[in-house]
Amino acid sequence: MSLEVGEVARILTVLAIFLSAAHLGAALFVKLRQPPVIGEIAGGLLLGPSVLALVAPSVSGWLAPTGTPTGHMLGVVYQLGTILMVFLAGLEMRPGDEGAARRTVAYTSVLGLVIPFAGGLAIAQVIDPGALAGPHGSAATISLVLGLAIAVTSIPVISRIMMDLGIMDTLFARTVLTVAVIEDILLYVVLAVILGLANVQADSTHGLPALIGAEGIGWYVAYYVAASVLFFAVFLAAGRALFRWLSHHLLGVLERRSPVALRLLFLFALCLCCMGLGIDPIFGALLAGIAMAEARTESMDVPTGVAAGPSAASPGLGPLRGFSLAFFVPIYFALVGFRLDVVHNLDLVFFAWLFVVACLVKFGGVWAGARLAGNSPAWSTDFAVAMNARGGPGIVLASVTFAAGVINATFFVAMVLLSIFTSQLAGVWLRRTQARDNTFTSPEPGVPQVSEGVVQGEAVPETVR
Repeated sequence: MSLEVGEVARILTVLAIFLSAAHLGAALFVKLRQPPVIGEIAGGLLLGPSVLALVAPSVSGWLAPTGTPTGHMLGVVYQLGTILMVFLAGLEMRPGDEGAARRTVAYTSVLGLVIPFAGGLAIAQVIDPGALAGPHGSAATISLVLGLAIAVTSIPVISRIMMDLGIMDTLFARTVLTVAVIEDILLYVVLAVILGLANVQADSTHGLPALIGAEGIGWYVAYYVAASVLFFAVFLAAGRALFRWLSHHLLGVLERRSPVALRLLFLFALCLCCMGLGIDPIFGALLAGIAMAEARTESMDVPTGVAAGPSAASPGLGPLRGFSLAFFVPIYFALVGFRLDVVHNLDLVFFAWLFVVACLVKFGGVWAGARLAGNSPAWSTDFAVAMNARGGPGIVLASVTFAAGVINATFFVAMVLLSIFTSQLAGVWLRRTQARDNTFTSPEPGVPQVSEGVVQGEAVPETVR
């Protein structure tokens, strides 16, 4: 199907506007020493119902009309942006960091996940879930979303904050990232179950569940739990080996001709596997990123848990990451901001108590775990604040559950704002802590001290310094 010249011009104009708004917002927030993702959302916010629609509703409506080629195009870019954003998050995940403090990792992973998630489930019992549910939501899925919203931690945002502070080679940073990886992988499994149940509620199951055609919500719950856990387990264990085998043997010709094409093919293949199983494709994107991150780390001899940065990427990852961050991901976050209607859908009372409860419960769980592991109160406090940053994963959680009809606009706005403000809070706190004392490089009980790139005699590879 061909498009008329006028529609093509409109599509290019709309893309240019969203792209400019996202990058200009990001540039401004970088100057303010804030995460650029917040600036990208702010750029879209200015174009949507919260700002532009109040003064020029026809202009704002012209940017994203429904049922037109421009609207469909934005939907495609939004979906690809979601997939690539989760893929990039997967690239930051390197499970099994041997340099992190095992005792702290164990205690904070359990208490920092169980307590916040249980807190979200408890909150759902004392409120009316129907007030937060979308057309395909239910009391069970709203409870799970609340648990995830309180428990989630942003790996990309906290990584960026610690890179800016120059503390990525410290024990503190490695421990934060290791715990965040463990938490987020488990939370993504729960999200897969939520989205599967939303499909059942919407009578839009696809893939294997639709072919089987079984009835009963209990069967679907069991299926989505089993399918999600199995998919994650298989590709966490074998994803790296599969990717390396494809790139060196079966698809070696494609690897030599175009490394970017091979990585996109692997990414799309895992997304299609998810769709065949009836679960959301973003989980294929996550595991594709983890597989490539582990393969990259192995080939570079970079310690797991340490972000190597785009310049250190293996062939193909650099260009793919660069174009994603230049085009798809900024427009995705700008569209998230565009969808925010803080004028009509912001419930200040609900957001205020959600923000306070989420921060206190997450902070309390992580802090208790760090203290039980034998860390000092100051170290535990900094660690708990860092783990409170929800950033991109929190926004992805809000956007995918809102798009699936699990949550309504009020809950969507509150979750996005929660992710934004907790990320800002973490950044401000850690910068002030670094300026005030030496907490990040202070020794932890039973753990070698990190100093000048060396962990008690173990040299940190040159690529990390």
